[in-house]
Amino acid sequence: MRNCDILIAGGGLAGTAAALAAARRGHDVLLVEASNCLGGAACNCLVNPFMPYTTEDDAGNTVFLSAGIFAEIVDRLNDLTRTFDGEDSAALGVPAKTFSEEYLKILLNRMASEAGVRLLYHTQVVAAAREQNRLTTLVLSNIDGLTDVRAKYYIDCTGDAALSAASGFPTRLGRPGDGLCQPMTLCFRVGGIDRGTFRQNFYRMQEKYKSLRAQGIIKNPRENVLLFSTLLESVVHFNTTRVVKRNPVSADEVTAAEIEAREQVAEMMLFLRQHVPGCEHAVLLSTAMEIGKRESRMIDGEYLLTQDDLLAFTHFEDGIAACNYDIDIHNPEGSGTSHHYFPKGKYYTIPYRCLIPKDADNLLTAGRCISVSHEAQASCRIMPTVATLGQAAGTAAALALEEGCSVREVDIPLLRRTLSDAGAFLG
Repeated sequence: MRNCDILIAGGGLAGTAAALAAARRGHDVLLVEASNCLGGAACNCLVNPFMPYTTEDDAGNTVFLSAGIFAEIVDRLNDLTRTFDGEDSAALGVPAKTFSEEYLKILLNRMASEAGVRLLYHTQVVAAAREQNRLTTLVLSNIDGLTDVRAKYYIDCTGDAALSAASGFPTRLGRPGDGLCQPMTLCFRVGGIDRGTFRQNFYRMQEKYKSLRAQGIIKNPRENVLLFSTLLESVVHFNTTRVVKRNPVSADEVTAAEIEAREQVAEMMLFLRQHVPGCEHAVLLSTAMEIGKRESRMIDGEYLLTQDDLLAFTHFEDGIAACNYDIDIHNPEGSGTSHHYFPKGKYYTIPYRCLIPKDADNLLTAGRCISVSHEAQASCRIMPTVATLGQAAGTAAALALEEGCSVREVDIPLLRRTLSDAGAFLG
């Protein structure tokens, strides 16, 4: 039996920020992660760059909506990049955009160690026990076998609400009606590209892709080719595979999605080599360790954040994070991507109640599995925002532990003041 004050399941940016926030208050924090590193989608799924997380005030000044621990990660990642690559690195920048996931892995390990966070890699939650509304014990699985762990408070940062579901708190999947989620995507990197020629033929590439799709030669349901620059001139990052109508919380379905996505990668490689100038000598360098999930299970929480809340730029009294990333919905059924962009200077906040599974006493969530609607989740799911949600969850769990109360009884003004003092932007 292992024991700790706070156990966090999932070491993505949400889980890492939660662990740092709680451990820095002197608590014994155990962070368990199924892969071999911290960073979540940024490292395991090659999701890059960071999506926009700033706006402007009336004077035209940049306002960082994802601040606090995320801003610290950005600053220290810039410092580490300077150490390795010098001042000319394309990765340097505030706000951060393209980054090195390898440097990020090193940095997050260091930050966790400095804070005293206990880490367990290659470990996942396989069972949970609860008494009434209180989670009591988890069963972890790793190379040691099965291990029981008892904590005073728990935070679900698994992305799939796996801990919440395992402990019997209600969850839901996808959009209302058919339960479909946004498509899964396997990111990949291609080298050997003549970037100048490639840029000149970018729009011709898009038209050729659409023509081959219309002829049925390209099977990928995505409507166009989505790509981003990387830190290397001859390497391009592709976020363009699209697997639809697969259940992201079914092992069988995710396995099928991984296989389907890699066939789409093969299809794209042939398309690039045969039809896109500048890609005649293109080489597939890597695919992500795992397919990326935009959406899966979400908790039924004490409050459901909806699209109406976002469109009204609602600022909640218990707001613990802010966001203005567009409502970016990749069609769960096939082709098409819809966007609703927010005007400069406008943003909404996310209430603390969205982090609390309904009636839970000692369990919180952070990341893309919080209590939000299908449409609202399409905005607040980005990595900078989930880091701020993690910081809020870790801080709230620490305050609950210090006050000896349930997560539903946390003093909201104290929580907001503590977050603000730690650099978080609350509006």
